[in-house]
Amino acid sequence: MASINDVAKLAMVSKSTVSLVVNNKGYVSEETRSKVEKAMKELNYIPSQLARNFSAQKSGIVGIVMPDVMHPFFSTFIKYAERYLYEKGYNAMVCGTVGREMIEETYLNMLNRHVMDGIIMGVHTLDVEKYKETTRPIVTLDRFIDADIPMVSSNHKQAAEITTKVLKDRNCKKVVQIIGSKLANTPTGDYAKYCRMFLEENNIEVCNVETESNSFTIEGYEKAAEKVFKNHPNIDAIIGVDIVILLCLKLALKKGYEVPKDLKLISYDGTYITRLGEKTITSIVQPIESLAKESVKKIIQLIEDKEIENKKSLLDVSLQAGETT
Repeated sequence: MASINDVAKLAMVSKSTVSLVVNNKGYVSEETRSKVEKAMKELNYIPSQLARNFSAQKSGIVGIVMPDVMHPFFSTFIKYAERYLYEKGYNAMVCGTVGREMIEETYLNMLNRHVMDGIIMGVHTLDVEKYKETTRPIVTLDRFIDADIPMVSSNHKQAAEITTKVLKDRNCKKVVQIIGSKLANTPTGDYAKYCRMFLEENNIEVCNVETESNSFTIEGYEKAAEKVFKNHPNIDAIIGVDIVILLCLKLALKKGYEVPKDLKLISYDGTYITRLGEKTITSIVQPIESLAKESVKKIIQLIEDKEIENKKSLLDVSLQAGETT
């Protein structure tokens, strides 16, 4: 394998000149640059990315930290974020935090040690003060930490308005919403708050059923679904994230409910799994690809010391009609 010394010798220039050409830094005449590039091609010389990153004082890596990398919403987000990072010359380091309490802080420490150039953070367990202590690039997905830390989120108020209109138009009177733990103060939690507010304004009764704190497992969602039918047998609608509503659909049909005649179901996220049940689920669709693209745009702006005009991006959601309303 050819080295930088081999290139310098063949081009009859110094190692430092080859380095300037490789890293595209400093002045090099066109004649000299042409000689170096010709030598690199002849020798099939491939510059070390590690060395180039070291020279630029960057790792070329962006961390993507999500609760559960198998969850349909987060896995879809990661897929698009990785793609957009790669297009911009960055590699992604992906981490799921469920069941590993200290990993969120570990990634933050890695960021502070310059192992990564930035983090797109989609988890909600670490004390916000830990984030405020760092000056390194961070963008949060669906979590407000501080006015100086950019956030990307769906418009959860708009989502609640759409949900309320659908249920009101279907003459629903008693609704259960399956929500995440109240311990996690996130913008997604605002969806539940707005749903309750808008539904009650329209004289629709609302009951909450909580999932376990920071639980994204099928078992956790199954427990929540079973709790709904055990404790609230007289409801006419259920709302929640895709996975739990898919499980509610399965359980409702098993128990003899006619969907949507007896029971309406609306999910929030609108991922591919809403089309995997016995009926397609009516969903409020979060623009996951756009969330990923905007998150990548913001983290790269921070890494490259560019000004971010809008540090809080709220993206519109949409209604996907299904067979459950």
